[in-house]
Amino acid sequence: MAAYDEMFGADGAFADGASRAVYGELKLWMDAASPEFFDARRRQAELFFRRIGITFAVGGEAEASERLIPFDIVPRILSGGEWRKLERGLIQRAKALNAFLCDIYGPGECIKAGVIPAELVYQNSQYRVEMTRIPPPHGVFVHISGTDLVRTGEDDFYVLEDNARTPSGVSYMLENREVMMRLFPELFARHRIAPVETYTDGLLSTLKSVAPVFAEGDPTAVVLTPGPFNSAFYEHSFLADKMGVELVEGSDLFVQDCRVHMRTTEGPRQVDVIYRRIDDDFLDPLVFRPDSAIGVPGLMSVYEAGRVTIVNAPGAGVADDKAVYSYMPEIIRFFTGEEPILKTVPTWRCREPDSLAYVLEHLPELVVKEVNGSGGYGMLVGPTASKAEIEAFAAKLKGDPTGFIAQPTLALSTCPTFVEKGLAPRHVDLRPFVLTGADGVRVTPGGLTRVALTEGSLVVNSSQGGGTKDTWVLDD
Repeated sequence: MAAYDEMFGADGAFADGASRAVYGELKLWMDAASPEFFDARRRQAELFFRRIGITFAVGGEAEASERLIPFDIVPRILSGGEWRKLERGLIQRAKALNAFLCDIYGPGECIKAGVIPAELVYQNSQYRVEMTRIPPPHGVFVHISGTDLVRTGEDDFYVLEDNARTPSGVSYMLENREVMMRLFPELFARHRIAPVETYTDGLLSTLKSVAPVFAEGDPTAVVLTPGPFNSAFYEHSFLADKMGVELVEGSDLFVQDCRVHMRTTEGPRQVDVIYRRIDDDFLDPLVFRPDSAIGVPGLMSVYEAGRVTIVNAPGAGVADDKAVYSYMPEIIRFFTGEEPILKTVPTWRCREPDSLAYVLEHLPELVVKEVNGSGGYGMLVGPTASKAEIEAFAAKLKGDPTGFIAQPTLALSTCPTFVEKGLAPRHVDLRPFVLTGADGVRVTPGGLTRVALTEGSLVVNSSQGGGTKDTWVLDD
């Protein structure tokens, strides 16, 4: 399956001949650089990341705390025109997702209208019936979203999935840019690149904009982390530090007089907004899992009283469900009255008998995913799977068809990537970050490009050996 190369286009041979215009300056610079230069800069980048201490833990690995996400020094570039279309589509999608979540926890008009089946919502493992009596402050369920995009052609961008619970990766987007500016100042002098470093200012503004109406003065926001053993702890501490807010664990907070308070050396301090990086199940042991030792007892009672804002709101995970994803074109039309700007990948819902029969017959051609899966786990990539893996997955599908969806294997676009043998094409995706507050929707120009470092692989997740790139949006 031929893949579109973002530097050389559909018909250009990789690393041979003219590049697309948006890559023109970069191509000239790359042609003038030696392999030794690239290798030296790659090793220097790795040293930077080790000094920074940015790591990513993978479950089950004894050395998880020492693992770095591989960083590729060749940037991925988007033109201003390409980005403006993506930005419009991302804003449209964020608005539709928030309207959808407010509706399914409220009047349920989209279900009554037959836009989406009731059982897909109400029987969803991420549906929190407790939220049906709690409208989120300012009508925002998903304040921070990471929408994964893939490209298959010059003008063909698809949404691969939505991440509406606790999307991660923004710290890598920011650190990637900082490292690139240190390594290649001459490249930045030759391009007009939209900044990403304003993200944390925008995040803090978003958090404060959704503070409860009862907040007094300048609202107090905190980042709630499960603790240093969490795989994304670096990001939690990074964001808290950049915003100038406290990083807290559940034991640092307590509920009193229908308020959430933070323990400080100067006595209790009221908390108005909690950017939580822990799952719904562990937020409040009085409402969700009673064995949670990382939540805040009584938190949901304060939330229900409208005296604290939880970002993202509990129950937002319904929007992450990959079967719900397949209804997004209809959801967008219903809530916005517009045609979707970004494409949706054709999806077979294995819960439907006809779709299941088709998927079982065509497993070697398809990608099959768990509806609530993440991180690249629990999926089958048919074209690269062995006969035994396909047979085992077929048995899983027959045993629990409602837990899976299937999609065609897309020819993800490639970008030049510096690997051991030199520059080579590798498949990429893109996770832009969208902030939705009472003061509007913000989209950081670019996002996190993830790259599948193994030749031919379509799995870009860091937990599966993928790496990252800096993403440039050029002003034009």
